[in-house]
Amino acid sequence: MAKSQWWVYMIKTQSGKLYTGISTDVARRFKEHRGELGANKGAKFFRSDAALKVVYQEACVDRSTASKREAEIKKMQRYQKLQLVDSSGLINA
Repeated sequence: MAKSQWWVYMIKTQSGKLYTGISTDVARRFKEHRGELGANKGAKFFRSDAALKVVYQEACVDRSTASKREAEIKKMQRYQKLQLVDSSGLINA
């Protein structure tokens, strides 16, 4: 069985907050956060502030590496997270 690719991602909310998480399928996870794949599949974080768009993705070799990177990003100050988003060129936040 092939190993799944793990991703660290950031989602911007309607109010401008940044949420950081990990997944093997960022597009599916984003839909879960938006409630498109059934109730209560997304993070509680989005219940009062809807997910707007994925603004950052970073590939990791395994779940452990993704979890460690997620923790690093969560410890960053907002301006550092925004720099990371800007440097990725993924989406204009």
